[in-house]
Amino acid sequence: MDVLHHPSPVLKARAHEVDVTSDPALRDLVRAMAETMYEESGIGLAAPQVGVDKRVIVFDVDDRLAALCNPVIVEFGEETVVDDEGCLSVPGITVPVERSTRVVCTGLTLEGRDITIEAEDLLARVLQHEIDHLDGVLILDRCPGDMKKAIVRAYNEANNL
Repeated sequence: MDVLHHPSPVLKARAHEVDVTSDPALRDLVRAMAETMYEESGIGLAAPQVGVDKRVIVFDVDDRLAALCNPVIVEFGEETVVDDEGCLSVPGITVPVERSTRVVCTGLTLEGRDITIEAEDLLARVLQHEIDHLDGVLILDRCPGDMKKAIVRAYNEANNL
């Protein structure tokens, strides 16, 4: 699978929910997404990043691969921290992004079971980042206006866009 790069319009669209019980291609999709994520040295990947209009993410934090279908953050912790984030869809760029240090995320496993993840620190950041992708939000969209303009200009120049 190829990772789509900014400014692909697919990356700006909200992905559709999946019916885990009636989507026979879901396991193959997750397997291919995981392979792509590892090949690209990422720690998370959302289906829209590989051109698939489904609310599915894969991530590997602490050497534990996981997949979530239809994930939703149902609670954000009060404490936030700004840290530099990179993105496979905006290669070569890191931007400071403010995120909650703790989140509670619900979703479905590939078997269709409800799951709740209470995440902190890096896992919380990865979940927020990947769910942003499902909503058509890139790290560039999390930058203040002037910073975003400068980063997009530098990115476009570096990639001959």
